[in-house]
Amino acid sequence: MPDDDRHLPQPAPIDAYGDGGFRFGSFSHRGSILCLPSGIWAWPVTAAAEIAEAALERVFAATGTLELFMIGTGRQPWPLPEALRWRFRDARIGVDVMPTGAAVRTYNILFAEGRRVGAGLVAID
Repeated sequence: MPDDDRHLPQPAPIDAYGDGGFRFGSFSHRGSILCLPSGIWAWPVTAAAEIAEAALERVFAATGTLELFMIGTGRQPWPLPEALRWRFRDARIGVDVMPTGAAVRTYNILFAEGRRVGAGLVAID
């Protein structure tokens, strides 16, 4: 997994979202992002239906560094496929799925508490 799409080499709270992107640290990014203990990455997912195991490769590579992973699905709720739910369970990573706004708020609270949290956030306009 190359580092060429990493925007920030450490985790950070999300300062703003909307207009098709996110603001965090001193960066602004158009498109979806993946927040992990190793940094914040561009995430090529544009809709919840594109979230599959391949899109979550970095998350599952971070097994042991995450206790909870938030999935922000855009504007609408989206049911996590059972196979992915089992994949998270096997990796011993809790997973919670909700619209992006709620996922950003929850991620920021847990991050501020010092929890080992990550998030995959689908950008919204």
